[in-house]
Amino acid sequence: MNALLNTWAVDGHVIARSGFPVNITGNDAIDTATGAIYYKGVDYDPSKPLYVYGPQYPGGRAINGGVNNTVDPAFTLPTGTALGNAPRNFVRGFGATQVNLAVRREFHANERFNLQFRAESFNVLNHPAFGTVNSTLTNSMFGRATATLNQSLATTSSLYQMGGPRSMQFALKLQF
Repeated sequence: MNALLNTWAVDGHVIARSGFPVNITGNDAIDTATGAIYYKGVDYDPSKPLYVYGPQYPGGRAINGGVNNTVDPAFTLPTGTALGNAPRNFVRGFGATQVNLAVRREFHANERFNLQFRAESFNVLNHPAFGTVNSTLTNSMFGRATATLNQSLATTSSLYQMGGPRSMQFALKLQF
């Protein structure tokens, strides 16, 4: 029994972060001096709630404003040539938490050779994490999450990226 239970190890990794800032933009315009396209600002009414909540929104929340929210929007397009009074990056996207777990065991063949077996599970609790939030006020998806976190972070493989679905991998490593 001792030989069966010894040399096992468990590694845990908990990741938690706050939401990325969302810079809300209005209509696009062309800079007459350079010809570059830029987005104008928006107006913010601090007496209105920043977010609206409900099951119809990915993650249960959306930024309050845009063409789909005409009842009581916190963000609106400025009139005329006004630049808008909304500050940059004070609205937040979704935070994220994730638990990763690994179980490993080493088998000692002799002084020169070891074999390590490892089973790793990413996002053990299979908790959804939302990423990119549409920040263009005139877009029909304004204020809503448009992708999961693993799709929003630029990497080569989204399978093992933070915010992806639960996934596992197994490995054997020969050490000499």
